[in-house]
Amino acid sequence: MVAYGSSMNDRRDAIFDEPDIPEDFDQAEVEIATSYNATATRTGKHWTATVRNLPEGHVIQVQGATWRETKDNVLNCVVDLLHPAPGTVGIHLAPADPEAADALNSVIDARVARFYAEQAERDAVRKAARTLIDQGWTTRDIGSALGLSHQRISQIVPRATM
Repeated sequence: MVAYGSSMNDRRDAIFDEPDIPEDFDQAEVEIATSYNATATRTGKHWTATVRNLPEGHVIQVQGATWRETKDNVLNCVVDLLHPAPGTVGIHLAPADPEAADALNSVIDARVARFYAEQAERDAVRKAARTLIDQGWTTRDIGSALGLSHQRISQIVPRATM
């Protein structure tokens, strides 16, 4: 028998298995590859993708049976045409239909928001656990109050700092 709310506790607990966002994340230097945009349209049973922003005015058009295959085919054709250094080319494949593109972008935006929200939750739980420990609460009581296991609370606020 599963206790009410135990799956919620598992989800709450799981975010602590994810790494924190580095404090300087927005200032981190990232080696940016040249990125090419491709638009895809469903043509019968296949996707047809077009890349227009290539050097020297080149245009590439490829097909694939699946979205993944189409994206891979676009990347392979761009690499065959340009012969870039390995790992320096990126492909962004988007539906040519604006409504479909907006739908996919909404999912990406929601995932980014979740990424930051999970970090905010980790920070708030750590602060709350520290406050409650400092007030003399037990790890079991803190865990109950925060919907986490007492073991997780011990990991969040190690005994060495208690």
